[in-house]
Amino acid sequence: MLNDQDFLRYSRQLLLEDIGTTGQKQLEAATVLLVGLGGLGSPASMYLAAAGVGTLLLADYDNIHITNLQRQILYRTRDIGELKAKVAQQNLTALNPQVHYIPLIRRLQNSTWLDMQVKRANIVLDCSDNMLTRHAINAACVRCSIPLISASAVGFSGQLIVLTPPFSSGCYACLFPSIQEKEHNCRTIGILGPVVGIMGTIQALEAIKLICGLPMETVGKLLLFNGKKLQLRVLALSINQHCLICANHTSSNIGKL
Repeated sequence: MLNDQDFLRYSRQLLLEDIGTTGQKQLEAATVLLVGLGGLGSPASMYLAAAGVGTLLLADYDNIHITNLQRQILYRTRDIGELKAKVAQQNLTALNPQVHYIPLIRRLQNSTWLDMQVKRANIVLDCSDNMLTRHAINAACVRCSIPLISASAVGFSGQLIVLTPPFSSGCYACLFPSIQEKEHNCRTIGILGPVVGIMGTIQALEAIKLICGLPMETVGKLLLFNGKKLQLRVLALSINQHCLICANHTSSNIGKL
């Protein structure tokens, strides 16, 4: 049940016909796993917390570095050297204390542990910054039949995909089949803060829409954002019949939403 404080806090989104009290209750009942609390995870977690998503699982084992502050807006100069997951929990609690925040401070190398965390969630947001982690998250979401919203950004460019069970349009491994592909990241090429912020914000937007049962035009699509030209291209994905992750995936469980 929504109380008086809820109606005040969420009043502006409650006015939206597509959200209303029904959508707000769905948000309150939802659990979202965010893997990575950097340039993507910062705005994504802040908007999900502000919107009133009931539980946020905050997965990141890294410490805050001065080089992070140019784009990772969840942190402050005083936080340098601290664990991202712990500081994220503190700062998000200050933003919205009604949300339940659970920090997960460890590497995602153990597939059994990763599957356990994925199964706790209604949606997974891949906000990581490397191919190995992205592939591990994708495989876990396919195994566990949990929707995945994956994004990345480098330079002035960003991309995003939304994948939902039964993954009939394929998965992340269909699009990028090799973990060993040459990887471009912000450490080697650089990144403009607002670009990665836009992509993280879109992740939060798509998660909210998915939770509230709104039409999802992005499912099974690849969104390509060009920050220099302010252009957004949308490409349809197709399943790779030889994909080792999803080609033979069958599921009667289409998620917990």
